[in-house]
Amino acid sequence: MSLDALFQPFEFKSLKLPNRVVMAPMTRSFSPGGVPTDEVAAYYRRRAENQVGLIVTEGTGVARPASLNDANVPRFHGEKELAAWKKVVDEVHAAGGKIAPQLWHVGAAKGKDVLGKVDSPSGLSKAGGNPFTEPMTDAEIADTIQAFATAAADAKRLGFDTVELHGAHGYLIDQFFWSGTNVRTDAWGGPTIGERGRFAAEILKAVRAAVGPDYPVIIRLSQWKQQEYTARLAETPKEMEAWLQPLADAGADIFHCSQRRFWEPEFEGSDLNFAGWTKKLTGAPTITVGSVGLSGEFIAAFGGEGSQPTSIDNVIGGLERGEYDMVGVGRALLQDPEWVTKIREGRSDELKAFERAALGTLY
Repeated sequence: MSLDALFQPFEFKSLKLPNRVVMAPMTRSFSPGGVPTDEVAAYYRRRAENQVGLIVTEGTGVARPASLNDANVPRFHGEKELAAWKKVVDEVHAAGGKIAPQLWHVGAAKGKDVLGKVDSPSGLSKAGGNPFTEPMTDAEIADTIQAFATAAADAKRLGFDTVELHGAHGYLIDQFFWSGTNVRTDAWGGPTIGERGRFAAEILKAVRAAVGPDYPVIIRLSQWKQQEYTARLAETPKEMEAWLQPLADAGADIFHCSQRRFWEPEFEGSDLNFAGWTKKLTGAPTITVGSVGLSGEFIAAFGGEGSQPTSIDNVIGGLERGEYDMVGVGRALLQDPEWVTKIREGRSDELKAFERAALGTLY
């Protein structure tokens, strides 16, 4: 199969990419005290030097006391932290790359460090659990919305090419989406996904106001949750439209559609995956992601499972058919910063298998 579709330029608003490869955000925990180091900057630069179209950074915490649950994950607020991120941007741009920060709030997702009062829609960390903290107040919700908007404005000011909001995988924004963790009966909850999506929509509106009309805003979404891999926010295309269209109307430009396995159809009776359905329903550009280029899916990797390089013909086929616009690559790029270069030059015999040990290094 031809690689032409993967290496076509992509343009949307002010974002101009040389190809359709997106480095997916991957938590690395190599930023002691929340400040990215020179090694972190060099890590991202290596991917830019090797033709990654758009780098999305690891999740980085907005200015809420417990936006993160790991003291070695980077923050996106504070003088030292933002100065360090400026160095990351400058290094990537010097290598000809494009980069977005992924703005993150973990909410009630559990981690190794408790860094402040936990924010949560209903005090729940999983469906069917017992509340372990108080639900967020209206004032705390408003402050969180503002924290995302301020971080997005800082991203633009620092020179990032676009910005991504983490609305997937059972973290705070996703906890509001999910009926299993949002049992509120006020204006921030309700029986429908449209009602529970208000928190995300208000964040998007505030971010849009902060960055202006021409700066692209990406939101990452998923059906599955780390708390429940089989969870689904939308069981039908109609429910999915009720979830996604308000987000597009609120300011989301590009949807980053996370699946554990990108090749799995989203709904019975159609071969379209999550990204394909999202583009069909909203008309917005989409990024597909989920075990691209590797034999095993990424959740299993944390349990020690390795993965072998596999063909990318299937994911290129979706690009050629216009089902989605970009392809997110995670572990293959974590293991090998030259992955895109090797693909483009036909050096598939040099592609590396993924081993769990790669999670413990910053190469």
